[in-house]
Amino acid sequence: MSVLSDKVQSATALIAIGANLPRAEQDARATCLEAVQALRETPGVQVEAVSHWYESAPMPPSGQPPYVNGVVRCLTVLSPDALLECLHTIETHNGRERSVPNAARTLDLDLIAFDDHCQQTEHLVLPHPRAHERAFVLLPLNDVQPDWQHPRSGQGMQAMLAAVQGQEIRRIGE
Repeated sequence: MSVLSDKVQSATALIAIGANLPRAEQDARATCLEAVQALRETPGVQVEAVSHWYESAPMPPSGQPPYVNGVVRCLTVLSPDALLECLHTIETHNGRERSVPNAARTLDLDLIAFDDHCQQTEHLVLPHPRAHERAFVLLPLNDVQPDWQHPRSGQGMQAMLAAVQGQEIRRIGE
């Protein structure tokens, strides 16, 4: 496990959670809740806030079932790459199979932002390259970090939300 530095410093990580396929006997929302619990149990990760849950149409449109989406804000002493590895482990444990891009899935965990860190490698781009274009990320992100500004563009949450008005999404449950 790779930590940020020898001095234990923490960073704020924003993680998008989504699912649109059932797993075993549970629906997509139950899988998302299980993923939140797995994050709570991950060493080096402290969950600070969990958004409301939303139902959204697949992006791009594909005829798939709707997604359940949310965002978790956490503090972590892990590096971005180590955190991403943990997210992939949680996905795999919940039946995620990587087939084709934008395929339906039992669980999708995306590292949206890691403090104001900008990174572009083969396996990780920070901030997430399409987060600012998707209401299913921005609405729950606004629940947990309404003052978030995109580290590359400098845009604030209200400007980004205005740009995604009209995308099919609704808040579900409590």
